[in-house]
Amino acid sequence: MTKAVWGGVLTAAIVALCSTPAFAQATATGTVTVTANVSAKAMLTLGAASVTFNDADPDVTPLLTATSALSVDVKARTAAASTVSLTVQSGGDLDNGSATIGINNLTWTATGTNFVAGTMATSAVTLASYSGGGNFTGSQTYRLVNSWNYATGTYTATITYTLTAP
Repeated sequence: MTKAVWGGVLTAAIVALCSTPAFAQATATGTVTVTANVSAKAMLTLGAASVTFNDADPDVTPLLTATSALSVDVKARTAAASTVSLTVQSGGDLDNGSATIGINNLTWTATGTNFVAGTMATSAVTLASYSGGGNFTGSQTYRLVNSWNYATGTYTATITYTLTAP
């Protein structure tokens, strides 16, 4: 009987040793560094490629208004403290090949947050500015002084929009 008792004790001891709790397990950890490069970006979308004016009697309509407003969509990504700037600039006066209309006769009104009215020039004129990035939408309605002194013809000028997001 002693042999049976010692056999049972030995079996219980083996079972206890083989079934040790989780504290005998090893744990390992690791780390990963995640890097995301976010660069300054700027996107400008103009609602049309041209702006037109209908002819009218200068006595009745001394200021011509473009046939439609020009929508302007700005998207910019930059540092929070940086200023996003949208400017317009004419390449020269309105020209019909033999006569000109001074570009300063072209003005605009504007709608949209931080969009401002102005007068066209051959140097950059601010149309809108923002602090930090985002998505901004506005519109610009061009106006042209109407005069009896203009020579007949079709006048054109190229206007360049420049969006800067430092």
